Amino acid sequence: MAARSLNKVILIGNLTRDPEMRYTNSGTPVVTFGMATNKSWKDTNGETKELAEFHNIVAWNKMAEICQQLLAKGMKVYVEGSLTTRSWESEDGTTKYKTEIRLEDMILLDNKGKQGAGISEEGQEKEEKVEEKKEEEVEEVASDEEVPTEDQDPLEEDLPF
Repeated sequence: MAARSLNKVILIGNLTRDPEMRYTNSGTPVVTFGMATNKSWKDTNGETKELAEFHNIVAWNKMAEICQQLLAKGMKVYVEGSLTTRSWESEDGTTKYKTEIRLEDMILLDNKGKQGAGISEEGQEKEEKVEEKKEEEVEEVASDEEVPTEDQDPLEEDLPF
């Protein structure tokens, strides 16, 4: 019997940049954004030290569309997903690697929405309408999202980034 394993990431942090929507060659929506998490502690001298970690987040399909509509730089969010590592060959022939968090669930922790993140009132009105549909859409994400089989890696598809 094979041993069980778990690939799960849970983070609470702030977006470091606005979500960037792109589409694969087959038309699948993909959103990428950055997130920062902070840690603080007191060293042996009693001084407070701080450390920031930066994470790359990738969302696919309906979740990508939801992130594009609701998220903005500076917002505090809860994200849940799994670690994935992509590799590619650079122009100079070296192999490059990038580890990302493939988003499965996201919860807004800022009640301010995009307006609190510096988005105009017009954008806020649009965001409020989208917010009303968010719960329905999040429920549909699980059924709408294409779940890759063992043989199919969605990250192998030619991405424009």
